Amino acid sequence: MKEKKTNRKSYIGKIIIIFLILIAVGSYFFIPSIKNGVNVIFDMFSTGDFTVVKKFVESYGAYAVFVSFLLMIFQSIAAPLPAFLITFANANLFGWWQGAILSWTSSMVGAALCFLIARVLGRDVVERLTSKKGLKQIDTFFEKYGRKSILIARLLPFISFDIVSYAAGLTSMSFKGFIIATGLGQLPATIIYSYVGGMLTGGAQKLVTGLLILFALSVLVVLIKQIYNEKQKKARENEK
Repeated sequence: MKEKKTNRKSYIGKIIIIFLILIAVGSYFFIPSIKNGVNVIFDMFSTGDFTVVKKFVESYGAYAVFVSFLLMIFQSIAAPLPAFLITFANANLFGWWQGAILSWTSSMVGAALCFLIARVLGRDVVERLTSKKGLKQIDTFFEKYGRKSILIARLLPFISFDIVSYAAGLTSMSFKGFIIATGLGQLPATIIYSYVGGMLTGGAQKLVTGLLILFALSVLVVLIKQIYNEKQKKARENEK
């Protein structure tokens, strides 16, 4: 009886999520104002300049906090847009600790939605929302680091944590475990990025952005090297 109820809830959940996705996609293609708005957001993220994001959010006046919240959720679902640009913008616009709270809570909601979408709709849909290659890379990452991969990914501004959130939903990891790991993993990074973002102006912005890119690339090289060495080790063991 319980199994039937669980299957029914899962089926209803799939219908609701698919329906919402169809509405979102349909709105983009058939409502010009929405299409233009989404294109503006993608163009804004492609600049890599947090001041552009700041001006966009600031332009909504009293609704700026709400717009920033929705923007973070949008970038979560539309992976792999860079969330750190929003974190910097929030800190620069609202103050570092207020911005940190806003960025942390909104990214938590975004991560939770990615996890639930993957858990309900499965891998085929997630591959369409993200990329098959990207998911395979995260699968390898998960095999190597397990739950620690969530903590590591959140600390790196140029790794798409959104894809990690989707991938986590495809595993046997519990929602509670995922939320706890996500919250703990993103908190220090959010505080640091918010504190730095609150002070960024002019040349300092380019310097810090460059340092973050260098840091992210350095860590990525180390992680990729570790994963490669582990694969080589397994291959040698299998040959024996």
